[in-house]
Amino acid sequence: MIRVGGSVILQPRMDERQLHAGRVLVAGFPAGPAPAPLMRLARQGALGGFILFRRNVESCEQLSALNAELLSAFPGERAPLLAVDQEGGRVRRIGPPLLQLPAMRSLGKLDDPELTAQLHRTLAGQLRALGFNVNMAPVLDVDSNPNNPVIGDRSFGTTAEHVIRHGRAAIEGLQSRGVAACGKHFPGHGDTDTDSHLALPRLPHERERLERVELAPFRALAHEAAAMMSSHIVFDALAPGMPATLAKSAIHNLLRDELGFGGLIFSDDMEMKAISHRYPPEESAILAIEAGCDALLLCSDVERALAIHEALVHRAETDTNFAARLSEASARVQTLGERFRCRVPTAEVVSASLSDPAAQRLSDELTRRLRGAGLV
Repeated sequence: MIRVGGSVILQPRMDERQLHAGRVLVAGFPAGPAPAPLMRLARQGALGGFILFRRNVESCEQLSALNAELLSAFPGERAPLLAVDQEGGRVRRIGPPLLQLPAMRSLGKLDDPELTAQLHRTLAGQLRALGFNVNMAPVLDVDSNPNNPVIGDRSFGTTAEHVIRHGRAAIEGLQSRGVAACGKHFPGHGDTDTDSHLALPRLPHERERLERVELAPFRALAHEAAAMMSSHIVFDALAPGMPATLAKSAIHNLLRDELGFGGLIFSDDMEMKAISHRYPPEESAILAIEAGCDALLLCSDVERALAIHEALVHRAETDTNFAARLSEASARVQTLGERFRCRVPTAEVVSASLSDPAAQRLSDELTRRLRGAGLV
């Protein structure tokens, strides 16, 4: 039950399939208050968590209050995920006074893994103070195509070795301060010339080339990152004609079994046009879970999230194998949430973290080094 004002409102109890179907969803929402239907799912323990974007952020004070509201909605036994894309450079949702990282290409060019780790440790401490427990970073794609419209300077470098070196440092830095790192975009988005937000990319490379370039960082860091994110890309050598997110041969067989990844597998945003223009949302969600994804990102459309929840429930009611897969995925979401349990933010903790003189000194040192290398 929940309390609104002085009244107690009883909510119908969900059965196990309804709970699991909700717990694999990590939802975003438009600017403004959190939508009532999502908060209702959270209160019933039938939501995996939330992901926030720039539209949700007015200030760090407002953000900490919003996150406190979101986290407080979940029952005490739940360990929700509260995620953000705070890579650095052009992909950062929260502005100052949070530590502002440059594009990862710049850190790669400085080539000081300890600096990369230190920056991510400091960032993680601030994100955690704000209530987050997942950062959708680092990018583990190799910047192998200068015409790539979506990766480019988000990558640490043009070789797998460079990406591995700095990807490992970023993962260590984030996770040492209680924020799960999510390596992306498996099996590799670096050589595409199409933005999967807009269309479905395809890579025709043979498996040998994928192993040498695209897959190398994911293979090297599969036992270090707490989470990985799939890509909406067709890899001819892995699953001809099928986006990796929806392909069991890519997600379950390769990432889970062959690479031995034991953490949580996020889908990339299921609303991206690479997926949404080719599959009905209910069908793509079912296929992604069947392929081996554990948590589906639904980044803005609340009605779509509710429709997907209903479709997952219906499939679980009619297919015992799918119900078992859904239960397994739901358990992985809970496991990650428990490992990196959110802390409900308070004004005092947020203020202390964001005004830490050590963070300002690190920011000043970063600026000095970037200027010295001609990177700003």
